[in-house]
Amino acid sequence: MRPLTIALPKGRLFKDVIAILHKAGYLGKKIDDDSRRLLLSDESSGLNFILAKPTDVPTYVEYGAADLGVVGKDVLLEEAKDVCELLDLGLGGCRLVVAVRQETGFQSLQDFPLNGRVASKYPRVAGDFFLSHGIQVDLIKLHGSIELAPIVGLADAIVDITSTGETLRQNGLKILAEITPCTARLIANPVSFKIEFDRIHRLAQAVRKQVQGNVLTR
Repeated sequence: MRPLTIALPKGRLFKDVIAILHKAGYLGKKIDDDSRRLLLSDESSGLNFILAKPTDVPTYVEYGAADLGVVGKDVLLEEAKDVCELLDLGLGGCRLVVAVRQETGFQSLQDFPLNGRVASKYPRVAGDFFLSHGIQVDLIKLHGSIELAPIVGLADAIVDITSTGETLRQNGLKILAEITPCTARLIANPVSFKIEFDRIHRLAQAVRKQVQGNVLTR
């Protein structure tokens, strides 16, 4: 029987998922991501792990290099890959929001200027959200320090993730609208899900039992 391969991002999310799999009886021992190895194996459980950038996880899963993956809902929405979303893990809770400078007079989206500029790591999500409210915007894709864009006049607003909003406040920004809550999701390759349905379903059910208390939103 071939191993199932799971694509995971390094860091806190990796450690949380490994801990869940361990509690669910799927790992004989906990493994870590402290080395430079990008492919890890646990023979006792028949699982392989690909360590990838969060934005690359859906790609590994879509093309079948990984049977399963764990990725934030924000990445899923932006990447729009052909994958099956199996389970909300309730981990890494945050929100995708629209934020503007505190001194603006904007009280709602309806105050946003026509063809205003919006900077984001999530241009697909941002564009779809504003379009759903009948607002045409100019999108600017950035990869880091998104909060800087309104401060220096690059954009009228940003679309980004936030947990508490503290970073936004420290940079003189306020939340104008919430797009969606985001948590980590277990995803599967559609072909793998059909061929290995029993194994993947058992794993997903075992994980579900471990994370039921984590899931606050759907």
